[in-house]
Amino acid sequence: MTGSLAPSTGQRHAALLGIGSYRASRVVPNSELVDAIDSSDEWIQQRSGIKSRRWATPEETVQMMSVNASRKAIEHAGIDVAQVDAVIVATVSHMLQTPAVATAIAHELGADRPAAFDISAACAGFCHGVSLASDMVRGGSAKHVLVIGVERLSDITDVTDRGTAFIFADGAGAAVVGPSDEPGIGPVVWGSDGEQFDLIRQREDWRDVIVAEDPRMPHLVMQGNAVFRWAAFEMAKVAQQTLDRSGISADQLDVFVPHQANMRITDAMARSMKLPAHVRIARDIAEQGNSSAASIPLALDRMIADGEARSGDLALLIAFGAGLAYAAQVVRVP
Repeated sequence: MTGSLAPSTGQRHAALLGIGSYRASRVVPNSELVDAIDSSDEWIQQRSGIKSRRWATPEETVQMMSVNASRKAIEHAGIDVAQVDAVIVATVSHMLQTPAVATAIAHELGADRPAAFDISAACAGFCHGVSLASDMVRGGSAKHVLVIGVERLSDITDVTDRGTAFIFADGAGAAVVGPSDEPGIGPVVWGSDGEQFDLIRQREDWRDVIVAEDPRMPHLVMQGNAVFRWAAFEMAKVAQQTLDRSGISADQLDVFVPHQANMRITDAMARSMKLPAHVRIARDIAEQGNSSAASIPLALDRMIADGEARSGDLALLIAFGAGLAYAAQVVRVP
């Protein structure tokens, strides 16, 4: 006779309990980039909405920025670091394929041997991490999960590439997901369109770099017009599906935090969704640039600091990027 496995027992609901961020310290205005790409400040702003971006100094590593953002999130959540049961890091710019940077971050924070792992879902990584963390809390595998989105995209940006040199940026954002008396994280809508795998990608395979006569760091390349068309219209559909699954109407939303990819994409999505005028929209890209997996927590934290997002507000988070991978959920602002 075989034995019976004990069921996993978790919390009834999960929510964002705290959030924190770290912005790379070097401010890079468009004027620093235009000569190398034969462009202008006006052209960059019209194309993307970006006025400046944040790039990291050598000391501002993926780990350093993550630890700083995480400490703020843990303090905001009102828990001790020893209560963190798991650390999820979303990034595409940690240059060691193994081990996961999450393990080093957890150790530096002083966490008590939590589960720690990295995920690679590009710009959608943070939203993927929030969904995983919510499932873990409700499923019983963890009570408090630290979710980090962090990038040093300046390391893999070609400053002579007219299509991407002005876009990418560096920074980290973190959130603590934990138990709640009421639902604080709605159902995720996520997926991918692998048929368009090549629209955003690392240019070179590392093996090709190694054997090259003049080896250099692989850089990101993007088919900007195709990405714009896909994101502006397909993601508006995903946003509506997310609202429907969450039982929320656009009129009930307080805040919209899309991935900070391009101001024109944000505007097109808002129009397609027919967002009411009272919904406050994140536009962090203007001074931060596109920081991939870090962009949503950075943008949300700024809205909280500026008073545009208040505790208890309903916020729609939606992110999309290389793969083409996407994820979205409605959350209560911590």
